[in-house]
Amino acid sequence: MLAIQQAQSIEDIEIDLLLEGIFRQYGFDFRNYARSSLRRRVRNFIHDERLESVSILQDRILHDRGWLDRFVYSLSVNVSSMFRDPHFYVTFRRQVVPLLRTYPFSRIWVAGASMGEEVYSLAIVLEEEGIYNRCRIYATDINDAVLKKAKEGIYPLDLMQTYAHNYARAGKKRLFSDYHTVAYEHAILNSSLRANVVFAQHNLATDASFNEFHVILCRNVMIYFNNELQAHVFKLLHESLTTFGVIGLGAKETMKFSPREYAYEEIDKTARLYRRIR
Repeated sequence: MLAIQQAQSIEDIEIDLLLEGIFRQYGFDFRNYARSSLRRRVRNFIHDERLESVSILQDRILHDRGWLDRFVYSLSVNVSSMFRDPHFYVTFRRQVVPLLRTYPFSRIWVAGASMGEEVYSLAIVLEEEGIYNRCRIYATDINDAVLKKAKEGIYPLDLMQTYAHNYARAGKKRLFSDYHTVAYEHAILNSSLRANVVFAQHNLATDASFNEFHVILCRNVMIYFNNELQAHVFKLLHESLTTFGVIGLGAKETMKFSPREYAYEEIDKTARLYRRIR
């Protein structure tokens, strides 16, 4: 038992040094990610790359940017689905779209855009509600590789049945097949869905606010951060949101007990939608 504890202690020291080295060398800051999840992903990466220790990984990453890129990709949570949590989109149509109709032009930030499923789901809703041409979506992620895939808008064809089912429950107004074409066992989303989308790399841990938004969606991102980093991100999102703007969080995330709770009113508890009132 003591030997196991000592090994874990050494591993934690190695991980601390790895994260500090990455931050100093490249500016990527993973030091305040939730430790249990981070430790598991580091172990999986070392196993997949057939390395013997975290220290060897640190040496590879600090001397070869290619290793860093693969490591960052492994840390990113890139599992999503179009119209995931259909109730969120039903509520968005009913509660948020009417607010957006009052603006001549709306800016929307999807933070942690990953492979783009949420971005395109949002674009479909805005198109069906007749306001997409008056909106600009900023889709950001720390991982440049997944952003490139998101921009392509190409997904395995075997996912389309699940996506179509989610879409139907999210208040569909058309056939889901209207939004994509099929080629080589893949579904290619219509280019019109990204006509008003800007894809850009952004690090929530280190980068500053870059615009003022009417809606910010940061869903299923902060569950991977510790309390300190969550507080930092809440501050960043607050600074980026216009008064009476709306923030959407993930199903396991909440504005309650956050440092900015006082400045928001809850629109829908289940959908995790909040309006800034201060």
